[in-house]
Amino acid sequence: MALSALHLFYHAEKEKRKMKVLVTGAGGFIGSHLVEALVRQGKSVKAFVRYNSANRWGWLETLPSEILHEVEVFAGDLCDPFGVQKAVSGCEQIYHLGALISIPYSYHSPKMFVETNIGGTLNLLQAALEQGVTKIVHTSTSEVYGTALFTPITEDHPLQGQSPYAASKIGADQLVLSFYRSFNLPVTICRPFNTYGPRQSARAVIPTIILQIVSGKRKIKLGALHPTRDFSFIQDTVDGFCALGEAEGVEGEVLNLGSGWDISIKDTALMIAEIMGTSIEFEVEEARLRPAKSEVSRLLSSHRKMTEKTGWEPRWGGREGLRKGLALTIDWFLRPENQRYYKPFLYNI
Repeated sequence: MALSALHLFYHAEKEKRKMKVLVTGAGGFIGSHLVEALVRQGKSVKAFVRYNSANRWGWLETLPSEILHEVEVFAGDLCDPFGVQKAVSGCEQIYHLGALISIPYSYHSPKMFVETNIGGTLNLLQAALEQGVTKIVHTSTSEVYGTALFTPITEDHPLQGQSPYAASKIGADQLVLSFYRSFNLPVTICRPFNTYGPRQSARAVIPTIILQIVSGKRKIKLGALHPTRDFSFIQDTVDGFCALGEAEGVEGEVLNLGSGWDISIKDTALMIAEIMGTSIEFEVEEARLRPAKSEVSRLLSSHRKMTEKTGWEPRWGGREGLRKGLALTIDWFLRPENQRYYKPFLYNI
């Protein structure tokens, strides 16, 4: 056999041995980081991005060329069951991150959240069931808990839909569990708390603080300052997803991903300003406030179950972990080539 033909043969055999995984929401913040991690693990990744006429792939386009070269990009819409069937075809595992996630936008267009987050998840579950997928890691959110009734929040905490977004994710989570109970579909629910890091949308609180300071503002416009959040650096979140992808005996389970430490929005902003070497004041802007009954005042996770089931533990937890993660995030946002993706003069909902 000629050398080139032999090389092609061994390459083809190597590709056959790779596990084929589908990542929905692959062009987003967490999704793009997860795609990169899975490729580095040697997985064959199909990245589901939402179709657009400009053929934009979101944050996937910023991945190193040697990573992106290994990714099969599939453009479609989770609300299209036929397209979802094609996306799932040939895949052994699915990481389902595709969703509408902006809480302010869910006040504006709640129907879209039901159609995408519940209807889109149903399409994916049905396709996975029909095609014999061996594992699905479904992405939930800490918002389904609402304001903490007790802390730290365990997976047994009551679910409280305090926004249309949270309600749509509760619906999606329950649909996922119903497919496990009804059809024995091998699903696991991953429930991240507030992930932050490079590539995050400006609609999130940490990027909006950083970008306002970068643009020269010293009076920072924010919503409520008192709520506390359990912030997780992106690397911890991605490591958690990967751990669930490899774990056995987690079918039908819900597992929190969080640092186990919370901090107020005000103190987070002051920490960011300190790291950036500046002082700031606050302006509470009406447009950024949630309706009073919709505001989630405290989120603080228990990750004990996740640690017991998978061995995963946060490496960026506590005050020092947050400072280190914020420093890396700020460094990324300070680079001019990354700032071009943002509009700091606009309030993103």
